[in-house]
Amino acid sequence: MTNKIARRSLRILVTGGGVAGQALAFWLTRGGHQVTVVERFPALRASGAQVDLRGQGIEAAERMNLLESVRSQLVDEAGVAFVDSRGKPKATIMANTSGKGRQTLTSKYEIMRGDLVRILHDATKNDTEYVFGKSVDGFDQDEHRVTVHFSDETSGEYDLLIGADGQGSRTRRALLPEGFDPYWRIGIHMAYWFVPRIASDSNIRDTYMVPGGRQIMRRSHNETETQVYFVMREESTDASAIHHAPIEQQQKFWADRFRDAGWQTDRFIEGMKDSPFFYSQEIAQVRTGTWSKGRVVLAGDAAHCAFPYSGMGISGGLVGAYVLAGEINRHADDLSTALANYDRVLRPFVDEIQAEVNPRILRVGMPLNRHAISAFQNATALACFFHVPDLVARFSKEDRGGDWQLPAYADAHAA
Repeated sequence: MTNKIARRSLRILVTGGGVAGQALAFWLTRGGHQVTVVERFPALRASGAQVDLRGQGIEAAERMNLLESVRSQLVDEAGVAFVDSRGKPKATIMANTSGKGRQTLTSKYEIMRGDLVRILHDATKNDTEYVFGKSVDGFDQDEHRVTVHFSDETSGEYDLLIGADGQGSRTRRALLPEGFDPYWRIGIHMAYWFVPRIASDSNIRDTYMVPGGRQIMRRSHNETETQVYFVMREESTDASAIHHAPIEQQQKFWADRFRDAGWQTDRFIEGMKDSPFFYSQEIAQVRTGTWSKGRVVLAGDAAHCAFPYSGMGISGGLVGAYVLAGEINRHADDLSTALANYDRVLRPFVDEIQAEVNPRILRVGMPLNRHAISAFQNATALACFFHVPDLVARFSKEDRGGDWQLPAYADAHAA
């Protein structure tokens, strides 16, 4: 049942039908608003690699009454092993299943992105208008409305436009000053895809370090599929440009960079061509001084992408959607106040999760030579022998979102 908590019903357009966009639809429709979500893909984009919930993101999902649905779709990942070229574990850090403290490299809430997207869609499809195969090409606004121009040459008038269109957000590009670069880069790139699972692929995520600042990860999410991740340190024009090239060129680039890596590299490269999807990206945070202008506001990765290595990307999207919708529902008749509050309330949390990423620490985990790799593995093995990761996780008072508390909004617990 929809809870009518807004004093005024707004016409709201959300561009982007991913996690943040659908979470916004969930809360805004429960605020009594008319919400349309436009997604440029022709159907629900229920694909992608493994993601997780941590800290405040778990609480946000619980307030949506979706945590049981998430639990029903969890991936069985017991921990993370650092392996040698024969696949032999040199050190293994297990997930923290104590129910106390901080999550380790593996969260207790590991789920495939596609499954989470489907859960959110099932929770919103009856109250939200979804339009697929259409995107926002531009917009004009005044003090009363925002006029949105779509890719099919139609237009529509709305009270608010929310850009939840991801790290490469076109909405953000139109909102911020020309020439403004929102990306904080650290010279790390990643590609991932699926290959058929084999008998030796266990429920432990394998991490294999390769000289030259390269890393290969393997994790299996069901009985037939295994995820492969190639990660590398490289600051070059070619590396930054490849993510915008055709898929065939991307795959050749990554195969060439890793062909000499050893371990199961041949299997992984061979599996590229038949993978149901292939994704290549530069690891970057999105940092902007403002998230809104007039009747246009940014959400999720479009506003504050936190890096895959933060472990808080999905959680940040859920939390940000909860706060933005909560402020809109509370101040539906005063959007300037709602959007100012959104920035004021959420910014400390975003600063906290973005600060979790330390480039120096990341580079320690991507050594340049074999001696550094051996030193890392030996130090990690010693720490695991003395249960240091387990003890640190169990006795930490805070998870990766720090002590920031999810605010309370009227009727914020879903019916």
